[in-house]
Amino acid sequence: MFKHSQLESVNAWVAHPAHAAMPLHARIQRAIRQLIVDGALGRGKPLPASRALAKSLGVSRDTIEASYAQLHAEGFIERRVGSGSFVAQMTEFTPGHRLSRRDALLRNRAPKLSKRGAAIFRSGGVCELLSPRPFAHGVPETRTFPLQLWERLERQVRKEFGAQTLLHGDPQGTEPLRRAIADYVNLERGARATADRVLVLTSSQQAISLCANLLLDPGDRIFIEDPAYYGARKAFGAAGLECVPVQVDQQGIIVGQITAQPHRAKAVFLTPSHQFPTGATLALDRRLALIEWATRHQTWIIEDDYDSEFHYAGKPTACVQGLDPHDRTIYIGTFTKSLFPGLRIGYAVLPPPLVKPMTVARTLLDGHTAPMTQLTLARFIEGGHFGAHVRTMRGVYAERLDMLAGLVGTHLSDFVETCVPIGGLQMPCVLTCDIAEHTAVDAARRVGIELLGLSALHHSGDGKAGFLMGFAAYTPLEIEIAVKKLADALRAVMIQ
Repeated sequence: MFKHSQLESVNAWVAHPAHAAMPLHARIQRAIRQLIVDGALGRGKPLPASRALAKSLGVSRDTIEASYAQLHAEGFIERRVGSGSFVAQMTEFTPGHRLSRRDALLRNRAPKLSKRGAAIFRSGGVCELLSPRPFAHGVPETRTFPLQLWERLERQVRKEFGAQTLLHGDPQGTEPLRRAIADYVNLERGARATADRVLVLTSSQQAISLCANLLLDPGDRIFIEDPAYYGARKAFGAAGLECVPVQVDQQGIIVGQITAQPHRAKAVFLTPSHQFPTGATLALDRRLALIEWATRHQTWIIEDDYDSEFHYAGKPTACVQGLDPHDRTIYIGTFTKSLFPGLRIGYAVLPPPLVKPMTVARTLLDGHTAPMTQLTLARFIEGGHFGAHVRTMRGVYAERLDMLAGLVGTHLSDFVETCVPIGGLQMPCVLTCDIAEHTAVDAARRVGIELLGLSALHHSGDGKAGFLMGFAAYTPLEIEIAVKKLADALRAVMIQ
């Protein structure tokens, strides 16, 4: 029989809440296995008969037999007919080996990463809330998404393509979706796209990372807006690039600062349709000057058109890619903002020479994007449902932006000045009181409100203090309640 302490150890393992999802025989098997590994049951030692152990543990004999059978299959015990079960004679392993103090300290120390790994870790991930709360930025309304329509289109795809959708997909993306994307960006964004130039990806972030790693070498410089989208800066930093900040004004990135030092960088990253986070639109003459610079010096323009569908004042400006006849521009788009984040589909419209290298590179990352989802999205776009959804949400978001701006003016005017954008899913606010930015963000978080500080988006971290307020995913009532709650939280900080 087991010693009393060994029996208690098995009972404790079996009863532990962390193991509750396992079948009972698996819990008993794991508990005995651990006793063997720890040396509590030495080599060659007999195990209790299945009937006796079943009685001691209060379980059926079949349960113990199933546990012993698995231990035997894994090589932990030997079963001898007429003699019973014994701990196996493992010659290459010493049960119960204890780590020295030095070994224990080394095991608990942070792992030694490669230089590239350390750069990726330092850059940090782009953390998104799984369940967004006001005023998390960049999150679209998902509660009113036409799910029944989407499910109907998915059923059509399954019926037409059958098991083909369960196989590996084309790394470049399914042809129907690439064609639908090309038609869409040509019509709505003034792009110069064809299906064979479109690469379907999981996100715009993946597209940015591909550009950083395929087009530039570690140590190369890239011009980047200041302030800038944090995900891009992190991707470029992780690739070992040096980001050269270029100031932004009301007409977008100041291209004169680039053309005055043309050889300082091999590429430029920008968000020209709706600069993140200021909301500025890059002026036409600056777009043309940027294209001329890229052509003359054979550099790249990486254009992130992340939420241009949501433009609330007049028609959006044509994308830079559509104005570039020399194919120096990589156009990046995503359906995360226009449809829903869980879709995980973005894309890039590439210059022809980059299509094959980029496609091969993405196969090393994740192979391909799920064919079922791609084909469903293609039908959603081709059937006119995407355009209809965007038009509907554009009206909803415009109303929510107006409401947020009005409520901030009413309840937060003592603390911030609004910068009402003409598009996008978030509104910048600049602090005008004596509250530090991090203090305001922390105070908001304590009452369940999420804000993104503005100063950290600047290269030096010393930009104007303030925060972004996302509005697209929240109903008017949710916005009103959250604004009043934020006002109370900031007021409490002021009187401390």
